[in-house]
Amino acid sequence: MKRLIVLLSLTSTLLLSGCAGGGTSSPNENAFVSGDGVAIYVQPADRKPAPSLNGETLSGQKFVAERKVTVVNVWASWCSPCRAEAPLLEDFATKERDIQFVGILTRDNFTSAQSFVNRFKITYPTLTDDSLLAAFRGSLVPNAIPTTIIIDKENRVAARISGQVTYALLDNMIKKVVQNA
Repeated sequence: MKRLIVLLSLTSTLLLSGCAGGGTSSPNENAFVSGDGVAIYVQPADRKPAPSLNGETLSGQKFVAERKVTVVNVWASWCSPCRAEAPLLEDFATKERDIQFVGILTRDNFTSAQSFVNRFKITYPTLTDDSLLAAFRGSLVPNAIPTTIIIDKENRVAARISGQVTYALLDNMIKKVVQNA
């Protein structure tokens, strides 16, 4: 009887953990990890170089990052937290003219992504080469969808928010990076 209770407990735990916020499925049934809103700030002396954020955008334009504080948002149109944070990110992008905003589309198709951009009236560019995500290896990698990374004006990875951003959290992280560059 004791073994049966342990087995049932283990089975229940495994089944429930598969439904927890730690993961879900995209439309093509590839698993992804949903972030939990944890933010990491890196002191200037400990920052690693950011990858070069250049490439083709969703609108077909060529994008070359400027040398200034940059907010990079990794997103997909099928991601509920991405949809929830999109208006907030766009609001920041239009108000914070000294900060560069750029998206990186991952695990999505261009038609759905373009509909997302149109729906939320996203004005900042979105890069379509999600292999850029691997280039963050060695620093704060995008470990969830969505992930927001802040790069300082020296092109170093300064902060990461894993999961949906909030106004207060993003505002705080941007201010810390700008003040402590």
